[in-house]
Amino acid sequence: MAQIEHRRLGTNGPEASAIGLGCMSLSGIYGEADDEASIALIHDALDRGIDFLDSSDMYGWGHNETLLARALEGRRDGVVLATKFGQVKTPTGQGVDGRPEYVRDACEASLKRLATDRIDLYYIHRIDPKVPIEETVGAMARLVEAGKVRHIGLSEARPETIRRAHKTHPVAAVQTEFSLLYRSEAEETLRTTRELGIAFVAYSPLGRGFLTGQIRDPADLKGDRRGQHPRFLPENFARNRELVGRIEAIARDKGCTPAQLTLAWLLAQGPDIVPIPGTKRRERLEENLGALAVSLSPEEAARIAAAIPVGAAAGTRYPEGGMKAVYR
Repeated sequence: MAQIEHRRLGTNGPEASAIGLGCMSLSGIYGEADDEASIALIHDALDRGIDFLDSSDMYGWGHNETLLARALEGRRDGVVLATKFGQVKTPTGQGVDGRPEYVRDACEASLKRLATDRIDLYYIHRIDPKVPIEETVGAMARLVEAGKVRHIGLSEARPETIRRAHKTHPVAAVQTEFSLLYRSEAEETLRTTRELGIAFVAYSPLGRGFLTGQIRDPADLKGDRRGQHPRFLPENFARNRELVGRIEAIARDKGCTPAQLTLAWLLAQGPDIVPIPGTKRRERLEENLGALAVSLSPEEAARIAAAIPVGAAAGTRYPEGGMKAVYR
């Protein structure tokens, strides 16, 4: 593997590449994906020094983990492998299950699909409001004791939930959406994770692709699930595209791409932040890694933040149903 900057996940967690790879799009979430091309992409990421891979048992409902097992055959050592549990299919769609017995069963199923004997970072994907977080995390702690999980994490948890969880067992990382477009909840969460010595893993750091500057019209998302997200709907698109244009202008001045500027801004917020942009394309992978070479002064970082003030984006970050399941 190539040598790139690494950051520690939590006080006693593993060191991981400062930019990870979010693998959700490799399972057909944002349009079709090709397994062989996806495996080649993961190999390329590893060769370039990205050793932090992020999956979930609900990405393709098992497909993503099986794909990672194929990609990591003979290359598992040295990789910080993260996956998640908790989102489940129900007769009416999707639900959340944080019961201790489900935690155990979900872990066993993920280990089998991943063809590994341990998960480096195991998250609850969404918080189950019907189960005290202490019970869910208590079951995750038993997985750590059994050697099946090395470190635990939470996804989309609000500050009070994080505190309760951390009292039950040390939390290495909290994963929440964090980008220039959507950061009010993330910045509130960040104050708590910093106080407790927990790493912040930023998913969708490029605003689900909006901040790359590549999405210029709602029609660009035909056949893509992002077209259903409020930020991309016609009534919100023009406003958000105008905000992205501000980042494009600063990027031109800086001599980098909008994606690189956006990731560099996140990295500049502190060494406890690790963004995990996802992509299906090698050229985007290379572009994202280029953010590590973009140095921002405090004045430049402040200018970037001021270009898209907190709360300036139009539309919520998920459709109504999805919003009910986040930040709780």
